[in-house]
Amino acid sequence: MTIGDREVLVFHDDRMLGHSPDIRETFLSSRLERKVQQMIAGLSIKWSYPEHPGRITSIMERLQRDPIPGVRFEQGTSATLEQLGRVHTSSYLKSIRNLRGKNAWLDIDTTSVSPNSVEAAEVAAGTAIAAVEAVVEGRTSSAFALVRPPGHHAEPVRARGFCLFNNAAVAAAHAQAELGMERILIVDWDTHHGNGTQEIFWADENVLFFDTHRAAPFYPGTGALDEVGGGLGEGKTVNVPLPPGTGDVAMLRAYWDILVPAADWFQPNLIVVSAGFDAHRLDLSLNLGYEGFSAMTGVLQELADRHCDGRLVFVLEGGYNLESLSGGVSTVLEVLTGGPPAQVEECGLREVRAAAEYHRSAFIEP
Repeated sequence: MTIGDREVLVFHDDRMLGHSPDIRETFLSSRLERKVQQMIAGLSIKWSYPEHPGRITSIMERLQRDPIPGVRFEQGTSATLEQLGRVHTSSYLKSIRNLRGKNAWLDIDTTSVSPNSVEAAEVAAGTAIAAVEAVVEGRTSSAFALVRPPGHHAEPVRARGFCLFNNAAVAAAHAQAELGMERILIVDWDTHHGNGTQEIFWADENVLFFDTHRAAPFYPGTGALDEVGGGLGEGKTVNVPLPPGTGDVAMLRAYWDILVPAADWFQPNLIVVSAGFDAHRLDLSLNLGYEGFSAMTGVLQELADRHCDGRLVFVLEGGYNLESLSGGVSTVLEVLTGGPPAQVEECGLREVRAAAEYHRSAFIEP
């Protein structure tokens, strides 16, 4: 197959650009405002809100500048209260909706909203749902929801880590409740552990949650090896905590040696990917390259073809270096549209072999 042989729908909505916290504004509540400002004042560098509209615009500009055959675009939509309520409590949803039109800090980890943030978060969750619906309805072989604010840190009753609503979880719960998808595999390759997704599906026997991430004490500090779910869901949470130097080879080994047999055992009807690109080496937390994201996408596509009639949905999470973020999304889309997944090896080996071949003749007697 070559790029363009498969069709992929990319979902986007400009309303998500309205989420734009500005630390120079006056925030609610005053007590949390004081705590956050004290923390920011103690930093040795100037701090600005890392989860900004430029993340999405950089991706869209890349896709418009270097279009990928087989990619089509569709508009997003807003999630309803009922859809959000499948994973968040009614009291939490009420508190978030009351912040419409306001500036507010929601958590000491610097999660905040601006006047248009609530609408942006509703659209982000709804757009993830739209991507799932398109795949389940058979309108596309796979889909990518370019959404923000991200979602995988959002817990049932708490906003965390730049996340208000758990977009991937909302989409998965909708697929269970309305689309007949009984068993859902959620794969989270963001460099940060998806604590919110884990908590939401902790005791759900019909959701297999697989998460590779930089190990604690890296934020959010969860995702230990022995966190495996509870109740009926015991064994359905699979965490793979990794050291900071982890690159493509080790990550792909986790996919082949852990994810593939787990998925073959679970036999999902749908695969949802929490796709953060902050594991790329330019984001300075793990050491993945574009080849790693390409190879992981290939594994997921193979699993989707084997178990789910190809039903595979990507939902954007983190990624704060604009070059690696836009390049990572483009890399994934190239594989989803039919391009060959990359063959990975330890970083630098290819260059060392080339250099050895170049210099070899200098050390051989004529």
